This record gives sequence, C-alpha cells and structure tokens, in this order.
Amino acid sequence: MFNRSERLFLRPAWPEDWQEIYPLINDCEVVRNLVSAPWPYTPDDARAFVARTQPLSRPNFLVTLPETAGGRIVGSAGLIDAECGEVELGYWIARDHWGQGFATEAARAVLQVARALGHRKVIASHFVDNPASGRVLRKAGFRPTGELKPRNSRARGAFVPAHIYAVTLGGPGDCEPCDDGDHYRPIAA
Repeated sequence: MFNRSERLFLRPAWPEDWQEIYPLINDCEVVRNLVSAPWPYTPDDARAFVARTQPLSRPNFLVTLPETAGGRIVGSAGLIDAECGEVELGYWIARDHWGQGFATEAARAVLQVARALGHRKVIASHFVDNPASGRVLRKAGFRPTGELKPRNSRARGAFVPAHIYAVTLGGPGDCEPCDDGDHYRPIAA
C-alpha cells in the first residue's frame, strides 16, 4: 500500500531499507519517545523492523521525500493494534528532519489510509516529557481524551506516563477536519 501527501511519499519497507533506516532511528532522542523500539538499537533491530509482517488493515509505511534521489527515508508512520482492540497511530521522524512538519503530514496521510480501510476511530499517545508529539497529534486532528496512562517504554526499560488522544474518522471519502477537530467532513466538490 502507498500514499502520497503534499511533500511525502509513504511506502512499505523493503528488506534493503534496513541500511538507510538504521542510522536514522539509532538515536536515543528518537527511540526514547517510542513504545516498542529497544535501546540500544542494533542493525538486527532494523532488519527485523523491515521484515515484520503486518495485516492489511494495519499498514506501516516508510516516510520518504520523493523529490530526492531514490526517495530518501525520513521516518516511519503507520497503524498498529492497541490495547483493547483499538487501532493506534505510531510514528517517528529522524532528528535531522524534526521541526519541518513531516510528522504531522505523515500522520494525516496515515489517517487518510485508515479512513479508506474503514477505521472509524484511531487513538495515539505521547509520553508526558515529549510535548512536541502532542502538538503533532493535535495538528493532525487528534484531541486529548483526558486520560493519562502508564505506557511501557522498551528503550527506557520503564513505564512512563503518557497522554492519550483520539480522532473519530468519517467515511472513506472524508479528508479534512471539522472545526471541532474531533471529526472529519467531506471535501466540498
């Protein structure tokens, strides 16, 4: 599965991508903000990341810059199974690409795919010591649920408090947020 946003191209990972992904995610400041990535992050972890199987209803993408030679990878974004059977958005962007809006744009592109796949609600979270991720989620259309839950951070080796967010999606043709930010409405023809 593929998706194109204004500046990004989201595509599946291929086995040879591990070599480009490894130096991007092998950064403590990136990995400490993720739930499932270990620290230290090894080449074998990168190989496992690109080799993992995923159900069609939970696609994960590499976030690339299509205008660069070979479509340079800048991160990853996708859907995963969350606790209680919910669908969760997860993402990371390499530190050299922080502050350029790529995380928000990738999150919105994944939400388009989620709607097309028939998902009606997607949750997300961020550790309390990572407020930048909260700003990304709000810009992508998520709203805080008011829940603060401990999430296991594999890299930190501990449970860390996390703010929980959710977005309710409309039908597959919807693509822009309503003024309340909690729902999506069809684009006017």
